[in-house]
Amino acid sequence: MTQSIEGNSQHNQRHKTAEMEKIVLVLMLGCCFCVAENNDKGGQNSGSTSSGDICFFTNIAQTVGALGEKVANMADKITLLETRLQNTDREVLELRSLIGGTPRVAFSAALRDSGSGNIGPFTTSTPLKYKRIFSNYGDCYNPSTGVFTATVNGMYFFRFSMLNSPTPNSVVSLKKNDQLLTSVWDTIGTDSHDIGSNAVVISLKVGDNVYVELQENREVYDDWMNYNTFSGFLLFPM
Repeated sequence: MTQSIEGNSQHNQRHKTAEMEKIVLVLMLGCCFCVAENNDKGGQNSGSTSSGDICFFTNIAQTVGALGEKVANMADKITLLETRLQNTDREVLELRSLIGGTPRVAFSAALRDSGSGNIGPFTTSTPLKYKRIFSNYGDCYNPSTGVFTATVNGMYFFRFSMLNSPTPNSVVSLKKNDQLLTSVWDTIGTDSHDIGSNAVVISLKVGDNVYVELQENREVYDDWMNYNTFSGFLLFPM
C-alpha cells in the first residue's frame, strides 16, 4: 500500500513538472509571435532588428526567467506538500493496522443480579458466579460458571472485591487454573460488612482459566449495591 502511494506521488510530480514546462514554453512562443507580428506591422525589413526590439526581447527573457523561477519554487512547494501528505497517509495506515489488528477483550460483573444476603458457605471451595454483567467484550467470561477463559495469548489485568458477611467469615481467592494468585479475607473481629479488594497482572495462554473462588465453609454478603465484583481485560497480546 505504501509503495503504491509513493509511486503515485512520483508519477504526479513528473506530470505536474511537464505541465509547468509546457506553460513556460507557450509563454515564450507567444511572446515571439507578438514580436514577429509587431515587426510586420511596422514595416521592418526581413533580417533586421531595431534597438527597440532588442530591449523588448530582453524584457521578455527577464519576464520568462522570473516566471520560470516562480514555477520552480511552486514545484518545490508542491513536492514538499506531497511528501507531507504521503507521510500522513502512511501514519494513518499504520494506526488502522494497529487498531484493527489488536484483539479486544474486557469484562466486568457483579455477584448478584437480584436479591440480597449471604452466598455460602459450601462444603468445598467453589468458584463464585458473578451474574450481573456490566460488560463482556469478546465473550470470554461465562456467568454460568464464573470462569474467564482466555482466547488470546497475552498479558491481562484482573481485579476482584469482597464484602464480608455480617459475622466475619469471608475468604476469597483469585486463581489461574488451579494456581492460587492472591486473596482477600476477613475472619476476625466483631465488626461486619468490611470490604477489601486485590488485583494482579498476569500472562495467559489460550485456554487458561481465571476465576474467584470462595473457600470452603466461608461466605460473602451482597445486595443491589454490588459490593462484590470481578473484572479483567487484555493489556496487550503476546
